Amino acid sequence: MEKLINDFSFGLFFWQVILFIVLLLLLRKYAWNPILDAINEREEGIKNALDEADNARQEMAELKSSNEKILKEARAEREVMLKEARSMKDTMITEAKDEAKSQADKIIVQAKAAIETEKQAAITDLKNQVAELSVEIAEKVIKDELSNKNAQIKLIDKMLDDATLN
Repeated sequence: MEKLINDFSFGLFFWQVILFIVLLLLLRKYAWNPILDAINEREEGIKNALDEADNARQEMAELKSSNEKILKEARAEREVMLKEARSMKDTMITEAKDEAKSQADKIIVQAKAAIETEKQAAITDLKNQVAELSVEIAEKVIKDELSNKNAQIKLIDKMLDDATLN
């Protein structure tokens, strides 16, 4: 350090200071301002990018909430549609059951009517056969009884007695 102090020259120091100041002025004019402008532009670009990122984050949050809202609405609509489908299914099943029951009742009524008709026809046929048999039997009995004169008189007397009793 002593050597530096002993070899110190004011003229050289003066010129070095002047050259340093000139160098600083030149750097300020030609290098420092462009560097500061570039740094400012970069800072501005970063600030804009951060603002855009915040805006994008907000938009994403809004989109997310919008998507959740849409999903809720879609789920609600799906539930409504499923409920309607179930209701329609139940209605269709009920209508089909009612229709089947009414058809079955109608068939039963028709079957009962057919059975009643057949029954009446059978009863009528049976009555006709019984009447024919009765007439045939009566005819044979009367022939036997009318062939004998005494039997005819007894039959007439008996009929007269029965007629007065009624």
